[in-house]
Amino acid sequence: MPHRSQFIIIEDNLIDQFVTKKLLKKGLDINPIYIANNGREGINWILKNQPQNPLIILLDIQMPIMNGFEFLEEFDRLPEDLKKRTEIFVLSSTLDIDEIKKVKENKYVSAFWTKPFRLEILKNAFLEA
Repeated sequence: MPHRSQFIIIEDNLIDQFVTKKLLKKGLDINPIYIANNGREGINWILKNQPQNPLIILLDIQMPIMNGFEFLEEFDRLPEDLKKRTEIFVLSSTLDIDEIKKVKENKYVSAFWTKPFRLEILKNAFLEA
C-alpha cells in the first residue's frame, strides 16, 4: 500500500536505523525512507527538500552533534505551513523520567515510543494518518 507521506528517520544508531527502515518497508510498504544520523542532518534535509507532502519524522533523543531536544528547538523555527504538515514520533530507549516528560510535553511530538517497538504500533499510527 503506497503511503503519500514522506518519512525520515533521525537516528544515529545504525542497527536502529536498519530495523526501523525494514519495519516501515516490509510491514507498511513505505518507500523511500530517508535517514539522518543526527538532528542537524535532519534539519538540513528538511530545509533542502522542503517536503510538500505530509512529513513523518521518527526521532531519537540521544544523538551526537544535535540531539532530539535540540532538533525540536530548531524545528520550532521552521515555517508554520511545514510544521502543520509534519508529525513527529519520538523513538527512544531512555528510562529518564524527566526526558520522557519533556518529550511528551513538546507540542510537536505526536507520540513517544520506547525501543524496541512493535510493528503494530507503526501500523496503528500511520494507517490512520
